[in-house]
Amino acid sequence: MSAPRRARASLCAALCALAIATPAGATGFHEVGQDILPRERTEVEVSGYLRTRMEALHNLDLDRGLTPSGQPLFPVSEADPQAQTLTHADMRARADIKLYAPGSMVAVKARIDALDNLTLGSLPDGVPSAVTTQRSPADAIRVRRAYGELLLPIGLLAAGRMGTHWGLGMLANGGDCLDCDSSDASDRVAFLTPLAGHIFAAAYDFSATGPTVPRTLQARAIAVEPTTAVRTVTFAAMRYRDEEARARRSAAGKVTVEYGSYVTHRWQTDDVPSSYLPLAQPLDAARPSAQGIMSRGFTATGVDGWARFTFPGGRVEAELAYLVANVDQASLLPGVLLRDPAKSRQLGAALESDFGSELSRFGAGLDFGYASGDPAPGFGVVQKPNAAAPQRGDLDGPQASPRRDMRVDNFRFHPDYRIDRILFREILGAVTDAVYARPHARAVITRAASGSLVAHTAVIASTAVEAASTPGGKAPLGVEIDPSLRYETQAFLASLDYGVLFPLAGLDNVASGLSARPAQLIRLRLNYLF
Repeated sequence: MSAPRRARASLCAALCALAIATPAGATGFHEVGQDILPRERTEVEVSGYLRTRMEALHNLDLDRGLTPSGQPLFPVSEADPQAQTLTHADMRARADIKLYAPGSMVAVKARIDALDNLTLGSLPDGVPSAVTTQRSPADAIRVRRAYGELLLPIGLLAAGRMGTHWGLGMLANGGDCLDCDSSDASDRVAFLTPLAGHIFAAAYDFSATGPTVPRTLQARAIAVEPTTAVRTVTFAAMRYRDEEARARRSAAGKVTVEYGSYVTHRWQTDDVPSSYLPLAQPLDAARPSAQGIMSRGFTATGVDGWARFTFPGGRVEAELAYLVANVDQASLLPGVLLRDPAKSRQLGAALESDFGSELSRFGAGLDFGYASGDPAPGFGVVQKPNAAAPQRGDLDGPQASPRRDMRVDNFRFHPDYRIDRILFREILGAVTDAVYARPHARAVITRAASGSLVAHTAVIASTAVEAASTPGGKAPLGVEIDPSLRYETQAFLASLDYGVLFPLAGLDNVASGLSARPAQLIRLRLNYLF
């Protein structure tokens, strides 16, 4: 074997030893390149799933009336506002495609979603009462990822649109779980190299580019205002062991310690608000100067640390993130300038624990989480440009209100990092401005070669960090109980989930003197795996 080939083989072995394989495709730095092995011919691997979900949601508006802005906490029936139960069903077909070139250097990968979260029964082809089929949506096929990997003697080079995931997925989440609804992806060039049992990575992201104009007689465009581009750089270091290594060490009575940290920085000099704000009439794309270029002066920096301790019969895992940002000029209206810059300082943390090995019949754990808050009314999960400032008692709304309030300090967990089924997942949309505790347990009802039947339950108690953010003006939010029954085989998973939320004073309607009442949810999820 030649020296370059030996170097590539050693690098491949190091990357594989530090990697964690996921069933739905690589999303983290530790997973890129982990499956590039010597091959004699071109090989293609396809995996994925078909998912269908059916659910009934009862009283998710909590029967507490409207907010001061005239909105319920959750959508209600237009035909019968007194109706208590809404039903829904949707589906998704996902395929992860991997192509490996002959040798041991190159791989090309892609993720394609078809009928992504499509509501079953939507798009009837004709009069709804007489329909016999459904139309295909305009975006029936979505290419989520497409990127290449090149194994070099000194490291691995990856480029393209790739998934991004880190740690618990509290901040950056690739959306790989079988019940996930969204995902993070970056147009990225990344270089990774193993050294002293660690992986070191550097990435440059093309986060946003525009405006663009077409090139003459080419099916391509060019960005004509470089200062409006948004770019991100990230540096990471981590130590990982694969699942088999952790299992071997646990069987030998050893503790496995894994950890990682990254720092990321994003910036934008100028901005073109007309490229993303609704306009009364479209602007001429061939004249970028007419679109209203504004000085922005945006910078944001984030630091994240993650650690996992695996020991015989248990796991403890934690992630901590700190984010700061500054916008010198936050105005979106050309010619209208704000005197003060907008600033942000956010802190988020999550801890998970699980005691009981996968082979044991019982297991339990206790999870905690913290997301910093902002004293402005509403939780600030959805912050739309130019949206009206929320009133006291509203559920959501922008946390900055120029010129009175130029801060946005509420940390938002990724919406696919889920701790419950009703309050944060459905009513709020994500964990923010809150502290929670989540004890949980599981019990194996039956286990056989064909599959296993497992019962899970969790209790989530939550309170707001800033009482002024809640609709009721008080910190306690609620207690939720989420039991489930799951049947799983190698190629199929069925999960029957239930949830009941007992809301507390933070969700009451003080103005109308109405107390929030319990909400319930039941969901059946079927996953067909391949």
